[in-house]
Formats: sequence, C-alpha cells, structure tokens
Amino acid sequence: AGLRSFDLRMPEEHNRRLVDHISNYLFAPTENARRNLEREGVWGKIYVTGNTVIDACIQHMPIAERVSRIMDEIDLAEYILVTVHRAENVDDPRVLRNFFEAFMEAPIPVVIPIHPRTVKRLRRYRLWRRVEASGNVRLLPPVGYFDFLLLMKNCRVIMTDSGGIQEEATAPPIRKPVLVLRISTERPEAVEAGFARVVGVEKDGILRALNEVLDGNVRLPDKSPFGDGSAGRRIANIIVEEIIPELHN
Repeated sequence: AGLRSFDLRMPEEHNRRLVDHISNYLFAPTENARRNLEREGVWGKIYVTGNTVIDACIQHMPIAERVSRIMDEIDLAEYILVTVHRAENVDDPRVLRNFFEAFMEAPIPVVIPIHPRTVKRLRRYRLWRRVEASGNVRLLPPVGYFDFLLLMKNCRVIMTDSGGIQEEATAPPIRKPVLVLRISTERPEAVEAGFARVVGVEKDGILRALNEVLDGNVRLPDKSPFGDGSAGRRIANIIVEEIIPELHN
C-alpha cells in the first residue's frame, strides 16, 4: 500500500490508488508509503510492516542455490541483467530502439530473460534480427523465480523497468545496483538508499550511467530499505492481534 510513481501513464498507478482508497487495512512497506497514504486521506487503517518481497528473497535464495541450474547456461565471467516489458517503453519504437542499442553497446555482456511482449515489439519494429545477431546480448526465454534469484545474485548490475526488481535487488542475499529504465519510480527508497538510479529512456544517458556504475566502486548498504525479512510475520500478527478482534466486535 502507498507506492506511488506519480506517473499516470502507468495502469498500475491507477490501480494502486483505487485499491488503497477502498481498503480497510493498508500494509505500507515504508514510512514514505505511509506518508503518501496520509496525504491522500485514505480512510483505512495504516500499518508500516516492510515488504514481503524481502522475506521471499531471504527465504528462497538457499532453495534457489540448491535447485536452479540457470548459471550452467551463463558461461560469462560477468554480465548485466536486464528486464524490459512496460507498455510505455516497449510499445514506443524510439524508446525500444534506444534500449536495445544501449544493450548492444554495453561494455560487458547483457543477459535478458525476454518478455513475450518485448519479443513481439522487437519483431514488429524490425529489430529482432539485429538483436539476435548481437554478440553482446544473450536472450533467454522467461525464467522462473529460483532461476531469476540466481541471475540477480550473480550479475554485476541490473537494468530494469520493473518495480518489484528494484526492491528485490536490495535484499541482503542479492544487494545489486539497479539502473531504472524509466523516468520515474514508485520505489524512491531504493534511490535514497543508494541501490537504484533512475536513468531515463535515452541511449546516451543509459550508457553513461552504466559506465559510471561499472567503473566506480559502488558501496551498497547492508540492509534493505524495504524491510528486514519479517514483514509477513508482522502482518500475520497484526491480523491476529488487532484485525480479527475488531471484526468480532
């Protein structure tokens, strides 16, 4: 609850606001999210709990390391992990071209578990063959959660237009710098903590930021701004101790 990008082109932004304003109980991941809800005057009860995505990363990384074989397919000493799928990005041929030209010119190889929507747009805009032939871009089919956890853990840097990945990258078992391929983010806490940087959608800006991260000695916090891995327990305790008794009154 309370995540806001303030970019109304995004369907999720409308959905978040709608759901937050019809909810009786709102579990905000951070104090910033709480302030967003208070500014909007939501009538439900607000709790700051952290985000369960951090719980999931901490709990499932040991399992991923046991069962995933994805790294057997990645015969690279180092790589950049990329995901792009948002409509406002991949449906715009200019933005899509900017992205993939940046990926093809990146200083180290780029691994992309590619979204079906992105494949369709690359074909529609006649970019697919060029990308496929690039020696710098490794395209993978969509991967499962355990595989993706390991891809995040073992990369040098993440470039993405996803919101959730901005959070996952801050989890203690992952701790990777993220370049956000958008003009806004609903996770400003990741930026403030030093994990993420919003780099826009222009090729030159993306490559400049990428080179700065790869050339610099990026120091990331030990803790995630989105929680300590106990969000699920906090939410369950609130439900048992506060919400269930209220419902019985």
